[in-house]
Amino acid sequence: MVGGLVAGVLNTLAGGGSLLTVPLLVLAGVPGNAANGSNRVGILFSNASAVAAFRHFGVYGISKILPVAAPVVAGSLVGALLVSQLADENFERIFGIVMIPILFLSLRSTKFRKVENSEWSIPVTVLVFFCLGVYGGAFQAGIGLLLIAALSRSKMDLITANSVKVIVILLVTFVALPVFIISGQIVWGPAVVLAVGFSFGGAIGARLTIVGGERLVRPVMAVAVLALSGRLIGIY
Repeated sequence: MVGGLVAGVLNTLAGGGSLLTVPLLVLAGVPGNAANGSNRVGILFSNASAVAAFRHFGVYGISKILPVAAPVVAGSLVGALLVSQLADENFERIFGIVMIPILFLSLRSTKFRKVENSEWSIPVTVLVFFCLGVYGGAFQAGIGLLLIAALSRSKMDLITANSVKVIVILLVTFVALPVFIISGQIVWGPAVVLAVGFSFGGAIGARLTIVGGERLVRPVMAVAVLALSGRLIGIY
């Protein structure tokens, strides 16, 4: 539960919390693909909690997500269906390969910049968020960092971007989770314990985002990227 709490805070502030919780589930004896699926239960509760907390503090991201909701939902369903067909050893191998380019993209996202006069066209935006949906539906870990990088193309501030991010991840998880349930890739005991921690962490993370603002979020994002880097090169 403590791991879920820490991951929930980290996911709301920046992203990358699943890099902690998925390995914890594996260490608890949950097979790779089932760990990936079980982790989604906590992600669902964490982001629902964060969305509610952001609304409580007057930060509304729902209107910002409407243009990208359809491609994100479609992509997450495709990603979840594809990854649920993989054997555990194949999932772990592909996961390791996919995370290498994700690392470089994430490193670029440590500095959030509102990009003026260079917003993506509608087709490019649809394609980008469809691909993010596919990735989130399949692997989840690091999706928050990627979303922050994509949202830097908008004119919203970092706090609003984080509120939009948690709504997008909530949508992705809401669509992907039933696929893992139907495929029998949820181990409910560890998943529920983790979800309790995630729920508290999501609410705490939203409050820290509002109170600390960008001065808090930026260093946490940097730490999340470093954690991702360490995980990839095998430091821990």
